[in-house]
Amino acid sequence: MDASIQSQRMAGLVLVTVSALVFSTAGIFTRSVTATAWVVIFWRGFAAAGFTLAWLALRGQFTEEARSFDRRSLLISGMGAAGSAAFIPAFKLSSVANVALIYAAAPFAAAGLAWVVLREAPGRRVLLASAVSLGGVAVILQGGLAGGSLTGDLLALFMTLMLAGMMTGYRAWPDVKAALPNAVSSLLLLPVAALMAPVATVPAGEMLVLVLFGLVFAVASVTLCEGARRLPAAETALVSALETPLAPLLAFLILAEQPGLQTIAGGAVIFAAVLWAQRPARKPVAPRTCRSRFP
Repeated sequence: MDASIQSQRMAGLVLVTVSALVFSTAGIFTRSVTATAWVVIFWRGFAAAGFTLAWLALRGQFTEEARSFDRRSLLISGMGAAGSAAFIPAFKLSSVANVALIYAAAPFAAAGLAWVVLREAPGRRVLLASAVSLGGVAVILQGGLAGGSLTGDLLALFMTLMLAGMMTGYRAWPDVKAALPNAVSSLLLLPVAALMAPVATVPAGEMLVLVLFGLVFAVASVTLCEGARRLPAAETALVSALETPLAPLLAFLILAEQPGLQTIAGGAVIFAAVLWAQRPARKPVAPRTCRSRFP
């Protein structure tokens, strides 16, 4: 393999791994503060949007993305805002493990939505993995019903569906930029959060945590984008799947949060489906375009 290609691949692996590590801390940040969900949404969104806009400005891409922002971009931003609005309350009302594992089913939900909306029929492997993953989600939701965290689990499921909608939108409109819509999705929630909660009254010592939450989450989106430019799609998705076991593990080590038996069983089913569906293809796969997550 050419040295420059190998260097690009190694850089991509490092960037996507860093992204997965940082994304896996979302539950830790949310559960480590006493601020309400809307207060967290406001300050995390404020910091994430500020960082993303500054990153675009530093790279000289803000004007280009602003000119290309249209109704399609706004629709994607709206889905991102709706998903983000459910993201934080889900962690507040359910376990980190439940939310992370339900969220892992997003690629399969996107495949199903693309099948319905774009008539893009998934392959046999994706179809079977989607069915298995749906079974895993059902097991987790059943555990949430018994354990009193069903509302949080349903919010996590809604968040997952919104992400699937964003993925499908980008699939339908590959020319739509990713960074500015993500920043706008955060900005859309700021007035809503300000109406829902007294965002200025943050508990002492928690403001720095909330701002740091926004910054590291924006960094995770940027590193995912940059890493995805350097790796084939299958390899990027596989490395990104590291987030799925990392989030519950960090919750166990830092918050002493022990997942229930049904969460472990459902999560194992989902994670196995993710790994099986993302096995490297036999033929070379072209690198995908940058598509970040909720900021």
